[in-house]
Amino acid sequence: MWREALPSGNGKLGASVQGGIQDEMVLLQHSELWHWGRKDKLPDVSHTLPETRQLMDGGRYLEASWHLTHALQAEGYASRLFSRFPLAAMTVSMACEHAFRKYGRELNMDTGEVHIRWLDGRRNYSRSLFVSRADDCIVYEIQACGLEEEPSVQATRTTDSPWLSGTVGLQFPPGDRVREDDEFNKLKSSVTLRADEDESGNYLFYGGQNDDGQDYGAVLRLIQEENASVRKEISADRVSQSMGNVPIPGKAQQKQSEHTESLLSGKLHFQTTGKVLVLVKMFDTGRREQEWERLKDELSMLESDYVTLLARHCKLHQPLFRSAELDLDDEADDGRSNEDLLLEAYEGAAPTGLVRKMWAYGRYLFISGTAEDSHLPFGLYGLWGGDYRLIWGHNMANENVQMMYWHTAVGGLSHLNRSMFRYYNGLMEDFRDNARKLYGCGGIYIPAGTTPGMGLPNQIVPVIMNWTGAAGWLARHYYTHYQFTGDMRFLLEEALPFMREAIQFYEDFLVLGADDKYTIYPSVSPENTPDNFMPKDGQQLAHPMPTAVNATMDIAIMKELIQHVIEGSRIAGMYSAEIPRWEAMLERLPNYVLNAEGAVKEWIHPAFEDRRDHRHLSHLYPVFPGQEVNREEQPELFHAFEQAVNQRRLGAQSGWSLAHMASIYARLGNGERSLECLDMLARSCLLNNGYTLHNDWRNMGVCMSMPAAPVQLDANMGWVNAVQEMLLYVSVQWIKLLPALPARWARGSIHNWGIPGGSLSFTWNRTSGLFRAELTTSRRIKTKLQLPKWVNACKLLSKNVGILKSDENGTYELDLEAGAELVLEQSAFG
Repeated sequence: MWREALPSGNGKLGASVQGGIQDEMVLLQHSELWHWGRKDKLPDVSHTLPETRQLMDGGRYLEASWHLTHALQAEGYASRLFSRFPLAAMTVSMACEHAFRKYGRELNMDTGEVHIRWLDGRRNYSRSLFVSRADDCIVYEIQACGLEEEPSVQATRTTDSPWLSGTVGLQFPPGDRVREDDEFNKLKSSVTLRADEDESGNYLFYGGQNDDGQDYGAVLRLIQEENASVRKEISADRVSQSMGNVPIPGKAQQKQSEHTESLLSGKLHFQTTGKVLVLVKMFDTGRREQEWERLKDELSMLESDYVTLLARHCKLHQPLFRSAELDLDDEADDGRSNEDLLLEAYEGAAPTGLVRKMWAYGRYLFISGTAEDSHLPFGLYGLWGGDYRLIWGHNMANENVQMMYWHTAVGGLSHLNRSMFRYYNGLMEDFRDNARKLYGCGGIYIPAGTTPGMGLPNQIVPVIMNWTGAAGWLARHYYTHYQFTGDMRFLLEEALPFMREAIQFYEDFLVLGADDKYTIYPSVSPENTPDNFMPKDGQQLAHPMPTAVNATMDIAIMKELIQHVIEGSRIAGMYSAEIPRWEAMLERLPNYVLNAEGAVKEWIHPAFEDRRDHRHLSHLYPVFPGQEVNREEQPELFHAFEQAVNQRRLGAQSGWSLAHMASIYARLGNGERSLECLDMLARSCLLNNGYTLHNDWRNMGVCMSMPAAPVQLDANMGWVNAVQEMLLYVSVQWIKLLPALPARWARGSIHNWGIPGGSLSFTWNRTSGLFRAELTTSRRIKTKLQLPKWVNACKLLSKNVGILKSDENGTYELDLEAGAELVLEQSAFG
């Protein structure tokens, strides 16, 4: 299945290799190919906000919850999200003379290559694919690699020379199910193919028409070595829809234009004693004839050597993949297959090699699924979705987008954040329209779900419409990017303007009470319903009544946003006249409240009771992903947040919530519970190709029960962050080394992990007591450095360190100049 394929990508183009021997299918994807959305003009329903509040003041919460939603529905507003869909399927067919042996399918993350290898009789075969970052194309090679030295199966060929024969082609991707709906048939019937050849190779041209009237498609070039012959084949499948005005170019297809037929598959036959190289380029918009010619010209200029093309790609790919390194002393697991590692994980504990491999794989998916110059953030399916209407295939900012970017700064991938910022910056006019027409407020309101070109509300349900925290949560990523990079231009031109518009919305939205404290309502704790508003008959409803007052997360997001915009404005010398007003807002935010068990409540207002059977962990925001509350400065409140996460119940979780919970426990200093969350994720929501799922597809009681288990790669990224949080805590004020080290990770090292204004490497061995850390700075930083408790006899070596002192708890106060180098070293015990 496509969701079990091995992925390759260059941030814009993707390929999913399924790994068949006789019949192989490689799905081809383009990041900017979306369809089947709808963008209506947003009506002005801002009059509903005071009406909603009046209903809530009267205790009519359920009615209030639906008030805005019903007003939009009454206006006939029906915008809906666009969806990614696969561009084409590349097919390869080769005859098999014997039952296969020694089959392997593997992904080389360091190069981005997917390899398939097998033995047919005595003959070794291989196929290799990567998506080139340098040449923006799919590169695919087929080889017959020689004979097995000790034959165990009698070969039937009369020659010992390697020989390749078969077909390679392009076809309309089948999707997940048989469909006969009009919009699907219209897309299917728009597909045409053409075959051509010249001195540079044999070509196959594929094109379809999207619902916006623009064409999309691909050009495939087949190159063979040595003695070779090629035959072209175009096959037609009849469909019920007329092709309309879609032309079928090329003399070979002139007769076809007289039919109401759509050419859905085309093949080139190959037969050679050498190698077969296939190059594919894609386009997402334009007119197919012009784009075909352009891409053919580009393909004709490329070298016909796989090794040369790979070397050029690796120069761009490897610096990304190697930007941060991790060793967990897991060499013994290096040669084990994913299946073998998963079988061990099912016994209870994920092997250390699986933990590290998943850390590397999440990073691989991220760098392969987005690009610095892209206009799109990394998506829930990356680039690799294989259906036409993906469930949750949009960019969701009430958890999922944020989770996929938590790891970037520490992992040395901050520059890839720019695609996310560019995406949200490009939708600002929609976001301003939302704030004005939905709530009568200035600034911006960001709906949780968006897709390219769709920044207006599109999921018209209370749990989404009444949540106002997306802009504030995303603002954290803007400011963190500045803190790590020190990019003053970004602070001035992007971060502060975005944060200022987010805060302008709250200035108009918040209600000041008689106690001089703000009331925030409507207020949603994503996507939870207070326990006392759940159906008493046990009826299963997704979001029965999510609209409340003073959700803890809303308060935490606002507090963080205001603090960051004040601090950033002072650094930049901007918005000075507004700072006193923002400082007054801070003073008026309500305090967090504890429940009877001493845990932080999810809703501060007394009318709403905690519901613990839920996957979202929104009220833990001040501990993670926020950094407002820590053990050193607020120990009692810190403990109350610890109690809150402990109260969440297991069976209500999801794949991504287990990853989120792992990061929370790491922030709490509990490495054992953090790693346990990853253990549970591995044995419930992990496929053997490394993809994470929303929930356990076997319904074994770890996660919420659903009839399907969609791919959601947010947990892949969440895994990366959780591992990093266990080994390193960083903020502008604190650097903590090994803050939540699990006992199973007795030895290891990290190299070149990011901190604000520098980088950090260290090695540890708890068994012998060996510890060595090296910190370098790119600009001046003042921070506290906390060592693990078992490290207490460090030798200090430093350069360009202005102030260096420690206390009895092993905490150093550092003032480091740009270019400083600090080394702390403890020899082995004894």
